[in-house]
Amino acid sequence: MRSGASRVRLGLLTAAAVVTAGGGLVVTGNALAETGPTTTAAACGRFFDDFSYATTGDAAFAGQGWRVRNYAGGPGVSGAAWSASNVSFADVDGQRAAQLRGSTDGTAAGTTQAEFYQAEKRFLEGTYAARIKLSDTPVSGPDGDHVNQTFFAMGPVQRFDYDPLYSELDFTEYLPNGGWGTDGPTNYQTSYNGFRADPWDPYNASDAQDGSLAGWHTVVGQAVDGRVTYFVDGVQVAEHTVDYKDGSRSVFPRVEMGLNFNLWFIDLAGHSGGRATYQEHVDWVYYADEEAVSPAELEARTAAYRAAGTAREDTLGSC
Repeated sequence: MRSGASRVRLGLLTAAAVVTAGGGLVVTGNALAETGPTTTAAACGRFFDDFSYATTGDAAFAGQGWRVRNYAGGPGVSGAAWSASNVSFADVDGQRAAQLRGSTDGTAAGTTQAEFYQAEKRFLEGTYAARIKLSDTPVSGPDGDHVNQTFFAMGPVQRFDYDPLYSELDFTEYLPNGGWGTDGPTNYQTSYNGFRADPWDPYNASDAQDGSLAGWHTVVGQAVDGRVTYFVDGVQVAEHTVDYKDGSRSVFPRVEMGLNFNLWFIDLAGHSGGRATYQEHVDWVYYADEEAVSPAELEARTAAYRAAGTAREDTLGSC
């Protein structure tokens, strides 16, 4: 649950189409400097994957650091399964993409969820981005479930309640059927510094926008100089520095994190019968270490990967 979220009405955001602009920012230490076109940016300290795999069993998938979750636990419905078979790859709208699938029959035993993630935690200050296809309706079965479609970065689990080292950035948590006190499509961005799970009491900053985000969207998070700025399709939707609880804690990440995508059910309250199956797709993911990269520059960089036929790159730690 995201307590203390501020809310604005944005309606439907359309996908950005800028692929030639080159106005990024490069961070060196604590100084920000303007960059020119894409070709001038440093080639080291980057991670990119366009998910052009056949299956999760491909050696290249594991070689790029990805793992598929198959162990029990939160978040989501207690007793639900995290099934490795719920992560696959498919051709979607003419492009190969990662596919997450979750389904429920309204019972915990009949609920399966999906997640894949970077096993090594090596992402901290920099720019995070992904092109994601979100959905408002199930691919089969009745609609209405409180499903959450996500992209986030998260550090090690808490050592104790309110752990001040706990770091998590939720770039998107999309609830097409509401939940967490909402009754319609809602998209959240949340930055953490510790929490108590039961009863729920977080030190976080959280913002949300009402309105459908069905379709493809580019989601960006810039974590630079103590500030986390979130964008959807080039539009800034949130900016976080300290928690919204009492302003006593920085929500800028304090330890290195992993990259995660998952699809899970908040609860079973919205289920209306039968089995419903939902999907989320990921076209590509990108990270630039210690850079604040503009959304337009990100579009240019990922277009350059595609034009060069580069399916993946990992130069983190090479600078």
